[in-house]
Amino acid sequence: MSYFEFLSQYGDRIVSGTLVTMALTVLASLLAVAIALAAGLMRMAPNRAVRGIATVYIEIFRGTSLLVQLYWIFFVLPLFGITLEKFTAGFVAVGMNLGAYGAELVRGAILSVPKGQWEAALALNMSPAKRMRRVILPQAVLIMLPSWGNLLIELLKGTALVALISVTDLMFQVKQINGTTFLSAEAFGTALVIYYVLARFMVTPFMRWLERFMMRKMGRV
Repeated sequence: MSYFEFLSQYGDRIVSGTLVTMALTVLASLLAVAIALAAGLMRMAPNRAVRGIATVYIEIFRGTSLLVQLYWIFFVLPLFGITLEKFTAGFVAVGMNLGAYGAELVRGAILSVPKGQWEAALALNMSPAKRMRRVILPQAVLIMLPSWGNLLIELLKGTALVALISVTDLMFQVKQINGTTFLSAEAFGTALVIYYVLARFMVTPFMRWLERFMMRKMGRV
């Protein structure tokens, strides 16, 4: 079978799996950003209990395998009465895992904002919440965006693990096709190219556009 025959016969399944992978990536990214922002700010809270909760979450999700976390969320949580549909379990696991890494990026970026900016906001008699929202966070976002670009690419690649709980993403479809045709080079080669295209021509350009947007907003262009 030629490669063009392979694509004509299995192209629909590959496209379907790619769309599921893209949906997983978007949803997991939104969840990861939200969790990272919340946990990063909690890590800097004056209250020790709040800091402790954030620290425990970050250490657990950074210190254990994403695959184990995925299995826990899908297979173990139902034992405690919490049942998630497999697609939901997939993006929740990936989002929570990468959110733990992102939390440290958020905290590091906030601490990297020059001390003079904190003092200037304090001199303007801003409340702590307003200082963070209006002065510190916009500058911190600009600092953390390059690192977030790398993290989102890792998130995209991490979604491949959801195939192990039968989410019909790109990797699941490719494994099914390979299992029936044994055309490993064609199947996994196609997956390799698609993951690269998604990372190189979707995630990376979006993050670069976001960096330029934030730089213009901050008046640094």
